Amino acid sequence: MIELRPFDSLGGENHGWLDAKHHFSFANYRDAGRMNWGALRVWNDDTIEPNTGFPPHPHRDMEIITYVREGAITHEDNLGNKGRTEAGDVQVMSAGSGVRHSEYNRENVTTKIFQIWILPTETGGQPSWGAKPFPKGDRSGRFVSLASGLPGDAGALPIRTNARVLGATLKAGETVEYALGAERRAYLVPATGSVQVEGVTALARDGVAIADVGAFAITALEDSEVVLVDAA
Repeated sequence: MIELRPFDSLGGENHGWLDAKHHFSFANYRDAGRMNWGALRVWNDDTIEPNTGFPPHPHRDMEIITYVREGAITHEDNLGNKGRTEAGDVQVMSAGSGVRHSEYNRENVTTKIFQIWILPTETGGQPSWGAKPFPKGDRSGRFVSLASGLPGDAGALPIRTNARVLGATLKAGETVEYALGAERRAYLVPATGSVQVEGVTALARDGVAIADVGAFAITALEDSEVVLVDAA
C-alpha cells in the first residue's frame, strides 16, 4: 500500500510569522483519516519568518525531531539546554515527564523545518535534548539514520521509541532501496526535488504513506533531498 498525500491536500494555517502545513491532524486541523501513521503522530512543515518563533511552552511524553531545511532554529529549555541547529542538521527533544522549551528563528532569513513527533515506547522519564550535524555529502545516494531508537543505528541521535528518522540526498536518476520490516510503516517526504516511490510520483513536500510492503525503491526524478520515518 503506497498512498500519495499531495502538499495541496495538507491542513494548516498561516499565522503571519508562521506558515504551518500539517501532514496529520494538529492544532485546528482535524482529519480522522490522518491522525497518525503507526507511532508517527505529527509531521509539520513550518516556515518561520526572521526574528520570530515559538515562545516557551510545555510538552511531555513525545519524541520531537526537528529537521532544519533552510536557515537555523535556536532551542532553549528549562533544563538549561540551549543550541542553534542549522540547515541539514537535526535536533531531538525527548519530552519525557515534562519539559518547557522555546524555538526561535533568530536569523535574518526565513527558516524552514520539518518537525516530527513520534510516540515514545514508554511514558515518563527524564527529559533530554541533543543536536548533531549531518553533512549532506555523507547521505549522498543512501539513507543515513538521523535519529533512532532501534539497534544498529550508531551515530544517530537517540530517541525513546521503536522508530528511526532517515535522510538521503539523491542525484537525478539515482535509485535507493529501503527494506521495511513486517508490520512496520514508513512515511516519506521529499524536502526538495521530486521522486518516484514504486511508480508513485511525489513532488517536493508531498507525503507518501507506505505499509504492507517489503523493500521499496525510491528514484529521484531530479536532484532531491528525502526524509523518511520508519515506525511500528
